[in-house]
Amino acid sequence: KNANVSFFKTTHSIPDSLGIDISTKEGEIVYTGDFKFDPSAKKGYRTDLVRLSEIAQKGVLALLSDSTNAEANFPNDRQTNIEKYIYNIFENYDGRIIAAAKASNIVRVQEIFQAAAATGRHVFLTGRDAGKIVYTAMKLGYLNVPKGLLVHSKDLKKIPDNELVILETGRMGEPLKSLQKMATNRHRMIKIKDGDLVFIATTPSHSVETMVAQTSDMIYRAGGTVKELGRDRHTSGHATGRDLQLLVDTLKPKFLIPVIGEYRLLEIHKDLAVEAGMNKKDIFLPHNGDAFALEKGRFYRTDAVPGEDIMIDGSGVGDVGNIVLRDREVLSDDGVFIAAVTIDRKKKKIISEPRVSTRGFVYIKANHALMNGAADVIKEAVNNNFEHKKFDWTELKQDVRNDVEKYLYKQTGRRPVVLPVVMEVNQNRHRAMARRNNQNNQENNSEKRPNRRNYHKKDSEQKRAKA
Repeated sequence: KNANVSFFKTTHSIPDSLGIDISTKEGEIVYTGDFKFDPSAKKGYRTDLVRLSEIAQKGVLALLSDSTNAEANFPNDRQTNIEKYIYNIFENYDGRIIAAAKASNIVRVQEIFQAAAATGRHVFLTGRDAGKIVYTAMKLGYLNVPKGLLVHSKDLKKIPDNELVILETGRMGEPLKSLQKMATNRHRMIKIKDGDLVFIATTPSHSVETMVAQTSDMIYRAGGTVKELGRDRHTSGHATGRDLQLLVDTLKPKFLIPVIGEYRLLEIHKDLAVEAGMNKKDIFLPHNGDAFALEKGRFYRTDAVPGEDIMIDGSGVGDVGNIVLRDREVLSDDGVFIAAVTIDRKKKKIISEPRVSTRGFVYIKANHALMNGAADVIKEAVNNNFEHKKFDWTELKQDVRNDVEKYLYKQTGRRPVVLPVVMEVNQNRHRAMARRNNQNNQENNSEKRPNRRNYHKKDSEQKRAKA
């Protein structure tokens, strides 16, 4: 009732991307979503600059703007230049081409289709995800696919290598894992062979740069070569620093709230806005779950809302937290060490020698001295607890854990997860059970032995009968 919501077109890697404009009595609140500026973008991908100007004239109270690519110093390449670049690769390579792209990057998929059609090649889609997205986009009119361009798997052997493009999008749209399977002959359909060109037609994020390098090595070992779009051209679906400054200059917001990005990117976005003429006091850097309220013409932080990460572990959602993940990380690094000991709590004594075991820490057969030393540390920790403390299960386990951890770190420089297992044996109960077992044994034996008196009586009667 107090606000009207409308939308404006933006440029991104998928068609019909939209930003949101919320009209309030205090002014416009604009949320960009993922966006960038590209004057060469085709229909369905163009930013509606006229609509942005209309919003600016109403007066923008707050701008929530995409910060993902804020640290980029170079402008994004034009879409027309990317199309020419891909065409030249396809035209000048005489062999099979495996193009790897995110299935959601519809504009890149379209450019691959265009280049394949223009160079007389057919395209084969490897994954189900790619097929679903491509055919859905075709049905909605977002992809222009010439008739006969797409081929089925049964036709692959009939098509010469220099007339074939394999489009690999991978599971859930990420192609790198699938390329590794192709290079190591684990892919269900395609194997990279001598003469193949693998064209990585997506710009990987910084977090997967190592994985990209490993994938390239595997491809070269399999006999292929690699061409990366991100190395030759600067292309992204997100606004560069200059784009962000242009948006600030166009909308002239009273307040800026950088969103969508890591904290360092929000800070860079803030500095860019200050360069564009904004006051530092009018820029707010939010954390996940932060809420802002407008009072007397200014924004103030109010009570936060739940905004923490939701962990997905297999089929479970939200049942794995940071503590569990931290434990898994430690287990993967240094393994686990199990320390088991049996005690008599009332007599305050150790009943049997401690037993130690380990997984992912050291090889037990080659480290007898370390294992024996750990067992001695366990005995010492238990005896010290008995002598100097009132008995408490929690404290006893903690003492064993702390002492073993210190010993192992001193000996190996590593910190495995130490799991103390303290078991209790009641000696009186054992004696009672032993007495009961002895009585049962005696009764069983007496039943098996014949009665000597009855035996002799029976023998005398038999002798008289014979006489």
